[in-house]
Amino acid sequence: MDKILATIITIGDELLIGQTIDTNSAWMAKELNEIGVWVLRRVAVGDNWDEIWKTLDEESQHAQIILITGGLGPTADDITKPLLCEYFGGKLVVDEGALQNVKNIFKRLNRPMIERNLKQAEVPDVCTVIPNRRGTAPGMWFEKNGKIYVSMPGVPHEMKGMMIDYILPKLPEYYKMPFILHRTLLTAGVGESFLAEMIQDLESSLPAYMKLAYLPNFGMVRLRLTVTGLDKQALENELEETFLKLQGLVKEYMVTNTDETLETIVGRLLHSKKMTMGTAESCTGGFVAHLITSVPGSSKYYKGSIISYSNEIKKEILNVQQDVLDTVGAVSEETVIQMVKGAVKTLNVDYAVATSGIMGPDGGTPEKPVGTVWIAAGNKDQVTAEKFSFRFDRSRNIDLTATYALNMIRKFILEH
Repeated sequence: MDKILATIITIGDELLIGQTIDTNSAWMAKELNEIGVWVLRRVAVGDNWDEIWKTLDEESQHAQIILITGGLGPTADDITKPLLCEYFGGKLVVDEGALQNVKNIFKRLNRPMIERNLKQAEVPDVCTVIPNRRGTAPGMWFEKNGKIYVSMPGVPHEMKGMMIDYILPKLPEYYKMPFILHRTLLTAGVGESFLAEMIQDLESSLPAYMKLAYLPNFGMVRLRLTVTGLDKQALENELEETFLKLQGLVKEYMVTNTDETLETIVGRLLHSKKMTMGTAESCTGGFVAHLITSVPGSSKYYKGSIISYSNEIKKEILNVQQDVLDTVGAVSEETVIQMVKGAVKTLNVDYAVATSGIMGPDGGTPEKPVGTVWIAAGNKDQVTAEKFSFRFDRSRNIDLTATYALNMIRKFILEH
């Protein structure tokens, strides 16, 4: 079965120098996948006429759909529109609908409009204009040699509006889309290589239209099964059967059989039990709290955090004993246990998790090198603690600590 292939081209020097992170491609790829389009490549190109032209030529040899974002603004470095006009052999004309949209926006904002703003309404006469209900620059839909090219603004909010309202509904009118189905599970506490050994027989037996992907990230590995075909019901049945086998093979390490984050899982667990939690963070500086509160509805089960970065705060607010800090130090089993107990009492919560460690690049000792971390989780009756030794830079050590902290509180809630 032939796949419907797409290339996503993002335009802008700011993408190549790292000034702007390309979130557009990830969002577009996910949405395209939902309707049966497989993204073959994602290409970032600077504001360079020849490079953009060459990329269009190259990608049209491989993909049926080429989606372009960026370069549609009113300034001199925005060259996408004139380039596409020449590429498809057209001339720029004023689109009345786009012009009225620009005027309405400036009127609503009570701002003066200059000639440069009006030029936003110019489009190649060989394109189908895509209305921009969230901004001034219209999108453009071109067709050439059986291929579809779509140009959209680089502003994520505007691009998403065009994709949702116009492009995603229209593409299935041109192609018979296959079904692309996924099932994903999350594991923790086991490495990618070890998982591969555990499931090698299953993986080697998969049919050609079913793929298994390993997605490692911060102490966890996602396993994703993907199947592609035209008979949705048959695909769903086979995918479910294989996914059940996969779960059985990795059940010892499986956190969830859905594609969701640890913070979502912890939140749902607390909400279902009508329990609350808080955090006592030293080395993570509130990052665990940030992850928990990034989940909508977290106020139902999360009360707050004590960022005890200094020993003074550990002692005065969390009631960590001075003799513990003097003898075994802040990065110790005894300290994180007392941090949990202090957080449960001070925050008046059912559960708490605590972190204390040396994130680097400095501060390590022979006994406690950089990357040494203690994490504890518990309630008013019982606390468990575990030592970890990470080997990365400061940022990744913090990410790993937060991941392990969330998984530890998840396990503690389930066990108690």
